Amino acid sequence: MNPFAIFFTFLLLQRGGELLLARLNEKKLRAKGAIELDQKGYRIIVAMHILFFISLLLEKNLLNRELNKLWLPFFLLFLVTQFLRYWAILTLGEYWNTKVLVLPSHKLIKKGPYRYIKHPNYTAVIMEIATIPLIFSCYLTASVFSPINLFLVHRRIKIEEEALYKRSK
Repeated sequence: MNPFAIFFTFLLLQRGGELLLARLNEKKLRAKGAIELDQKGYRIIVAMHILFFISLLLEKNLLNRELNKLWLPFFLLFLVTQFLRYWAILTLGEYWNTKVLVLPSHKLIKKGPYRYIKHPNYTAVIMEIATIPLIFSCYLTASVFSPINLFLVHRRIKIEEEALYKRSK
């Protein structure tokens, strides 16, 4: 198996596992009275991520993209993003989700990476969407999806912050 196929398969399995965890956490939160905000926005984010993976696969294979000469720094940055993302996920525990689910009396988490960065999970996702394609010289995918992702994450942060700060007071 080639490096791209291994990496791509890893990413798909990783995302699948995360969606299962998010679904379990969603059930727990809804049982506690959580409400979901921005359902339409969530569908757009899901569509963007699916299109990102399709674009990555197509660009790599149709344009015969090779492993980037600078793949190691990009891969190391990817590993840093994984550490940051999973630190955030572990810190949030059952509160971590791919949807915006807010409990009526939510307390802001201020431990783990949240002591240092306001949105570590989103920071990691922004870095991932930018660096994953660069590992394999997929410059088109990086240049198209990085700004789209940045816009969607920025929008989502505004919605999340408004809801969380309103309920945490």
